[in-house]
Amino acid sequence: MTASALPADGPYLKLSGITKRFGKFTALSGIALAVERGKLMIFLGPSGCGKTTLLRIIAGLETQDEGTIVQGGRDISRLPAMRRDYGIVFQSYALFPNLTIFSNVAYGLVNRRKGQDEIKRRVGDLLKLVGLPDAGLKYPGQLSGGQQQRIALARALASAPGLLLLDEPLSALDAIERVRLRGEIRALQQRLGVTTIMVTHDQEEALSMADTVVVMNHGRIEQVGTPQQIYREPASAFVADFVGKVNVLSAVAEGAGRFRVGGLVLNGAVGSESVAAGTPVKLYLRPEDVLVDGAVRDRPNAVPGKVLKVEFLGAFCLVTVTLAGAADQPLVVNLSRHSIDEMNLAEGEPLSVGLPPDCLRLL
Repeated sequence: MTASALPADGPYLKLSGITKRFGKFTALSGIALAVERGKLMIFLGPSGCGKTTLLRIIAGLETQDEGTIVQGGRDISRLPAMRRDYGIVFQSYALFPNLTIFSNVAYGLVNRRKGQDEIKRRVGDLLKLVGLPDAGLKYPGQLSGGQQQRIALARALASAPGLLLLDEPLSALDAIERVRLRGEIRALQQRLGVTTIMVTHDQEEALSMADTVVVMNHGRIEQVGTPQQIYREPASAFVADFVGKVNVLSAVAEGAGRFRVGGLVLNGAVGSESVAAGTPVKLYLRPEDVLVDGAVRDRPNAVPGKVLKVEFLGAFCLVTVTLAGAADQPLVVNLSRHSIDEMNLAEGEPLSVGLPPDCLRLL
């Protein structure tokens, strides 16, 4: 049964108990995942967390020690790579330098013994699809990095695979090209409706492109969720700290939802309902959730402070504030440059801040 003929309900790709060891080192431990048909899932994590190993196991380029992989209703757990239904784009592009762009894109079709007319039509359609319709007679060395990445993507899509695998496809590009190409890849994936798994260590890429983000650490999954869930509702201290910027305040629970931070007492925090008095805890708060100046009035957890540093980052600024009563635990606040100008903020200036209880998170 072909992928297109399979029933649409249920996950297109399902991983169960995937474990991989290299000698005494466990690279992956009991990974379980379900990838929905037509969606883009991103494996996100630091170097060495196991995300690329997991992608290679899905591709059949590595063999798991334990666990099963089911793609489109077919168990592919022990199938060799050549018998699996996927296209892959590597970090290094892996284009053949001695072949024209046309021949690079057509490579898989030639191996599948497709007719010349079909190959010519398919390659032409793909080059148009990636925005390089006139590149067929050129060689990889004549193209920019971004253009080579588009050709690698076209080659991966040539055989119309049921699954597209992307191994850090944008990491070798400059910042501007990365931003532009990630938008193009996402638009193309949505247009084609191809089920896609991408590996990256770039949080911004993951949040801006994915339908589902899988945060990994030390061979395990820390959290699976939408970009909004991963950012706004981190399931662990690692996720909160790894995805985006976050303030971390060391506190001691005083019971009844109250926490002492130095000489300050804060009220309320998400996840604090069952914490016993006297328990040392960490409170997490995103810089953009901190209230300032007039917005603090009549709000809980209002604290006077003083500006320690203003870091200009273009469209916004990061303002470091020392808190009265807890000067050893400064708070970072995200403010627009217009707010900075309106309040005339500078180092040493007073600034009242508010720590909203519904944004404080105990992990």
